[in-house]
Amino acid sequence: MELEKNIGIKINNYNLFKTALTHTSYAHEKNVESNEKLEFLGDSILEFVTSKYLYQNYKNLKEGEMTKVRASVVCEESLYQIAIKHNFSDFLYLGNSERGEETPKKAILADSVEAIIAAIYLDSGLEMVEKFIIGNLKDAIEIASKHVGMKDYKTVLQEKLQEKGEVQILYEIIKEEGPDHDKKFTARVSLNGTPLAEGEGTTKKLAEMQAAQKALEQMRNKKINKKGRKNEKTVYYTYFCATFRLPQ
Repeated sequence: MELEKNIGIKINNYNLFKTALTHTSYAHEKNVESNEKLEFLGDSILEFVTSKYLYQNYKNLKEGEMTKVRASVVCEESLYQIAIKHNFSDFLYLGNSERGEETPKKAILADSVEAIIAAIYLDSGLEMVEKFIIGNLKDAIEIASKHVGMKDYKTVLQEKLQEKGEVQILYEIIKEEGPDHDKKFTARVSLNGTPLAEGEGTTKKLAEMQAAQKALEQMRNKKINKKGRKNEKTVYYTYFCATFRLPQ
C-alpha cells in the first residue's frame, strides 16, 4: 500500500486507516464512519508525545517555556506541512462538497494527521506513533526551543508602532508560488493602509515574520537629521509618525 511507504510504517488494519482518512463530507454521503473520533484521540496522543519528548530532552526549559514550544509546533500549520510531506491528499476520502479545489483545505489535511496518529497508535502501539510524531516534529521543536522566551518580529513591530496610540497593522499574503511540497509565500505588512515592507518564506507565518523584520530594519536604519533637535530618536519617531499617519 502506498500509504505505508509514505509514512514508513507497516499497516495491519487497513480499514482503520481508511476511516482515519475519511472526511465527514464523504461519511455523510456514503453513510460510513468519519475520522472525527480518531482525530479526537490523535490530538491527545500528539500533545502527550510532544510533552514527554520535551520533558525528557529539554531539561533546561521551564514549564511555561515547554508549553510555548509545544504550542508553536503542535498547530494547524505544522500538521498541514506533515500532511503535505506524506501526500495525505492523495488518500483522503472527500465528499462532493470538498472536491472543488486541487488541494484539500488546510484544516482538513491537518485533522487527517491527528486521525492518522490515532490509527498508528491503535494499530502499532505507542512506540511506533512516537517514532512518527517525533520524526516529523523533531527539527521544529529544536528551532522553537532556541527561540522560546524571545519576542518575535511581529510582536516587536506591533509594540514599536503602538507606543503612542492604537494603529492598524495588517499582514497580507500577496503572492504564492511553487508546488504544494515546496511553496514560497510573499507577505506584505501595512500600517494604517500604507505598505511598510515585504517578506518571503516557505510558510505564511515565516513570510509575515520576515516582512515585520524588514519593517523594523527600515525603522532602525532611517537617519533623520533636523537642525536644533538634540534627540535623534525623538526626531525619527516624529518623522515616522508623520510619514505613516501615526498618532503622536
